Amino acid sequence: MADTLTNKRLIGVVVPVGALRSKNSIGVGEFHDLVEFAKFCKKMDIGLIQILPVNDSGYESSPYSALSAFALNPIYLRIADIGEAQEYKSELDAIGAKFNNEIRFPYYKIAKAKMDLLRKIFTDNAGKIGRDTTISVWLQKNEWAKAYAVFRRLKESNEEKSWKDWKAFQKVNAKDIEALWNDPLRKNDHLFWVWLQANLDKQFRAAADTIADMGIILKGDLPILMNLDSCDVWAHPEYFHQGFSAGAPPDMYSPEGQNWGFPIYNWAAQAKDDYTWWRARIKSAEKYYKAFRIDHVLGFFRIWATNRHYSSAEMGRFVPYTPIKTEDLRELSFDDARIRWLTLPHIPTHEVWDAVYQRGGCPENDVRRVFDLALDRIGNEELWLFKKTIKFDADINALDIPAAAKTYLIKELSNRIFLEYDTDAYSCIWTYRDSRQYASLSGAERERLEKFLAEKHEIAEKKWEKEAKKLLSVLTEGSSMIACAEDLGVQTECVPRVLNKLKIFSLKVVRWERDWNTEGHPYIPYNEYPDLSVCTTSVHDSTTLRQWWNDEADQELFAAFNGAPSLPKSYNPGTARAFLRQAASAGSRWRIFPLIDLLHLTPRWYAEDPASERINIPGTSNEFNWTWRLPATIEEMEKDTELVSVIKELSVIPAAPPQKKSADAGAK
Repeated sequence: MADTLTNKRLIGVVVPVGALRSKNSIGVGEFHDLVEFAKFCKKMDIGLIQILPVNDSGYESSPYSALSAFALNPIYLRIADIGEAQEYKSELDAIGAKFNNEIRFPYYKIAKAKMDLLRKIFTDNAGKIGRDTTISVWLQKNEWAKAYAVFRRLKESNEEKSWKDWKAFQKVNAKDIEALWNDPLRKNDHLFWVWLQANLDKQFRAAADTIADMGIILKGDLPILMNLDSCDVWAHPEYFHQGFSAGAPPDMYSPEGQNWGFPIYNWAAQAKDDYTWWRARIKSAEKYYKAFRIDHVLGFFRIWATNRHYSSAEMGRFVPYTPIKTEDLRELSFDDARIRWLTLPHIPTHEVWDAVYQRGGCPENDVRRVFDLALDRIGNEELWLFKKTIKFDADINALDIPAAAKTYLIKELSNRIFLEYDTDAYSCIWTYRDSRQYASLSGAERERLEKFLAEKHEIAEKKWEKEAKKLLSVLTEGSSMIACAEDLGVQTECVPRVLNKLKIFSLKVVRWERDWNTEGHPYIPYNEYPDLSVCTTSVHDSTTLRQWWNDEADQELFAAFNGAPSLPKSYNPGTARAFLRQAASAGSRWRIFPLIDLLHLTPRWYAEDPASERINIPGTSNEFNWTWRLPATIEEMEKDTELVSVIKELSVIPAAPPQKKSADAGAK
């Protein structure tokens, strides 16, 4: 680990590469713009630039939906600097004229325009490019590019569909990929993608090297998960459990949990070759970065996984998981009938009538069809079980019953305490305390159950801690990069211990750093932030600090916490200075703020609509997400001397004096 960099207290900035705007870029930020931005940062005494993932995501704007763990996104290529592009100035000027004045960059349109031009340039110069030995030398050092080139060619020939929907080559092995690569009729089709990646690598490395020479740390973002529709899952299916989808359990913001759609890892398979794929990812990232963000680090301890047949994440469980056995339930004094009660949804007759007939407004025949098609009665009781053919919400949605009935029945799937996810292997439903089964337990039964689950959790904690130490060591040992964790979400007790032991920075988002176990949920004082942490005001999935203050914050409480109780209710530069100066005093060694939060320090760069300044709105898919741009070129923004001056002030604010207790006490 680079201790000279790790030990330095500094101010940093987060910005997506695509958001950069310079006099030379066309429509979207490009790798070379990072150099111009770094010069701007140097003037403001900003010592670190953090970017979002820059992997190839095809025509999908989300940088977290990559088609490859190694390939870079062609949208960030400065075409004018490619040797073969010298004769295409008019085409480049036309793209710039079309897109440079857009407030947010239209990702798909720009990606398509640039790719079309790149294809033309390559086709016109294919002979020359084919004779270029630098391309073959580059390929020898980047073996992953063969499978990537074949994958991208096949994806293109299948109308950009997921490989799961291809007409052929859905299942391949290394020999198949090599044979496809060596197809003489497809040589130029594959060479195009290799040529692209070689040029992207050259430009990004040049920018990264220049930034390093300026004494600024470039910090990358390494998403933990891979898109199901990616070259890596296609070429290395053994590394993934494709039948499960990663996500997050239910919480106050997502009552059904989060289902991200990404497959989970088969860590046992990866261990067999000593995590070769992950080690290659780290080595690839080291070409560009001095530090990196480990996205969703909690997933290295345990990942919330849901069978793909479920649409929501309510029916998920943590993996790895210590299963609950039938014998365990018998030892809790539950007989077979009670075990059935605890593990299967039991649906009262009157609830079906209420949901479909009363509230749903459906005729009686529809209600009777629900019973006929979906449910089996338990003897003469007014209780029903799902038919054995119905296990997932997809099974319910396939039935010819009213929408109101489907909504009710899908909700009932999670109305139980335990889910049998494999033969004689049960997991606890996350919301089991809300079930009718839990409500029916006696006080003594609840006490026994809770004690049993607590013991299971303690066993799981030890397993998760051991798992994370092993996996995170693969990412950190022998790497020159400084590791920073995104450790947001439902944590386990072992998380801070492991991060502290491996010297991985934790993340402190001011608005969420609160004592959730104390009445009123007071904010954690800045001087209690641990030294080995990153403090920030917003993240790419949240509102900006401005929008949060205007629309979401408990203004009175937060203003008092920051020692400025008389701040205006509408965010302004004075508010920004009050908050950012306090955040800059945090005990965290690195204070890294989103660029948009820093731009609000002066009045010049405020958008009329605060919502327009967001990067992403989770749970939505549209042309807005991930397309935020600087409100002006870097060259224009450098002229804002007030902004430069006030940001420079942040870098000299000392850390607030710590409390007597150790900031890392909770991690020991």
